[in-house]
Amino acid sequence: MAHVGNGAGNIDVDVEDCFEDAFDRIPVASKMDLKTSIEECSMALNLVLNNKFSEALDLLKPWAKDSMYHALGYSSILVMQAAMTFEHKDIQTAMATIKEALQTCQRFRKRNTVVESISSLVSKQGADNLKEEEMHAEICYAECLLQKASLTFVQDENMISFIKGGIKIRTSYQIYKECQNMLAISQDLGGSNDTFRQFEGGVKLGIGSFNLMLSLLPGRILRLLEFIGFSGNREFGLSQLREGAASHSLRAILSVLTLLLYHTYVCLILGTGEGNLVEAEALLEPYLDKFPKGSIILFYAARISVLRGNFEKAQLKFHECIAAQQQWKQIHHLCYWELMWSHSFQQQWLEAYRYADLLCKESRWSKAIYVYQKAAILSMLPEEEVKKTGENVVELFKQVEGLKQRLAGKSIPTEKFAVRKSRRYSSPTPVKLVIPALEMMYVWNGFTIVGKRPDLTEGLLITIEKAEQQLSNDPSPSDYHPDDQCLVQMLKGLCLKHLGRLLQAELCFTQVLSSERRIRYDHYLIPFTLYELGLLYKQQGDFPKATRFIENAKQNYKDYSMESRLHFRIHAALSSLKGSPVSTP
Repeated sequence: MAHVGNGAGNIDVDVEDCFEDAFDRIPVASKMDLKTSIEECSMALNLVLNNKFSEALDLLKPWAKDSMYHALGYSSILVMQAAMTFEHKDIQTAMATIKEALQTCQRFRKRNTVVESISSLVSKQGADNLKEEEMHAEICYAECLLQKASLTFVQDENMISFIKGGIKIRTSYQIYKECQNMLAISQDLGGSNDTFRQFEGGVKLGIGSFNLMLSLLPGRILRLLEFIGFSGNREFGLSQLREGAASHSLRAILSVLTLLLYHTYVCLILGTGEGNLVEAEALLEPYLDKFPKGSIILFYAARISVLRGNFEKAQLKFHECIAAQQQWKQIHHLCYWELMWSHSFQQQWLEAYRYADLLCKESRWSKAIYVYQKAAILSMLPEEEVKKTGENVVELFKQVEGLKQRLAGKSIPTEKFAVRKSRRYSSPTPVKLVIPALEMMYVWNGFTIVGKRPDLTEGLLITIEKAEQQLSNDPSPSDYHPDDQCLVQMLKGLCLKHLGRLLQAELCFTQVLSSERRIRYDHYLIPFTLYELGLLYKQQGDFPKATRFIENAKQNYKDYSMESRLHFRIHAALSSLKGSPVSTP
């Protein structure tokens, strides 16, 4: 059963009815009131969670110009689609829809400024100055602004759009802060009906997401974007989202999805890989019962299995997710990406190649990364196996540079990395990359995942030691030889660390650091190794030493590949060290 807001309290709506009878349940009214618009928006959300994406749009579209919740819901679905397809026409459509949604919300906002409204509320005189509808208009407007900002970042190729996006985020943030003040004052004045609780759900989602997002940003990035006055408290952000997720508001599922994204992706790619999987499973469980065939829900269930190291179960779930719907192929592409990695973790290279190949053919997200990934995976196979696929590895690597794209005037760091690595194949005498698929596994923090499985980690270690042996037996080492040796040592150190062989891991990492002057191309290896060594000391309980090595990586190195990604991880590691009890062994 799903709870849908109702002025007289919560009414229970059977989920099946929500999408089977979505059009029969609510008669077309001549005017849409706030309560009904929230109910319809909730139904549309249920349709989305049941893979009925076009039905959800059909339900919202007729009122998208006259109801703020219909406008917000309609634009949200199109933004989600655009973010997954990266198709120019989808981005344009979504952008046009958001502009209309902002105009719709604007019509419901109070004519005077929010600040004036708050000053009258603070004095507790004229507390009705800001009507319920106007309070909701503020929160819907802030949500639309946030969507517009996120699309602005991917739409244009110049810094002006980047700055415009920043300004929109700032405005959205300020509105949320003001809504938070309104919430506190209204609670003092006894606000507790259902539409008020819906408003509260919107505030918790916005304030929670902002605090969480800003807490991830290293100080230098915050300074770079000049988000003056922005501050992010991770624990406060998480607590706001948890409260939002536990409420019966329309936005409860959005708070859940934000927390799931944080625990299953953000922590891994931009953090030290310490997402709370117990919480993620608990959040997902009621929705798995409610939407057993919902592709978005199934996708997260599969992703949690990946992070638990249960790749076999994850693969079954991803296939279930693919079979669940055909409308949004982009969800299939997310599954292909995950399947490619889960087969890579098991060194099932031929299967991994098939998914990399599917992504090259079907997805528009980043052709450069997909082609590089495909070539890197094929590099792990014996020559005769590669011949059977009909692919030419050297030609694939040569294609990568021409496929690089620019977003918001900047190249994607992982694309730049792939382009730089693939240049080794452009010279008249190509120099083969050493275990490139394992290097990319590290880039996406995959060793943290595969480390949950000692059997598979041992398998990776064997592959790495074979590469180490080949390098030491190389009769005519190339210019890249020292870099390749350092890469192999770093990856070997990671495997040993996850296998609990910490002293040997430390030796591998210090060997890389002692070769710093010999490295000619892969300068990223030194700061990343310092960071890994810092984490190793943290694991051993030597926090001062851990902090020293991680600070060294932060302060003394710049202009290397994937620098911003490492700075996110460093920020997360130093934050966790500050929060660690010093006496912990």
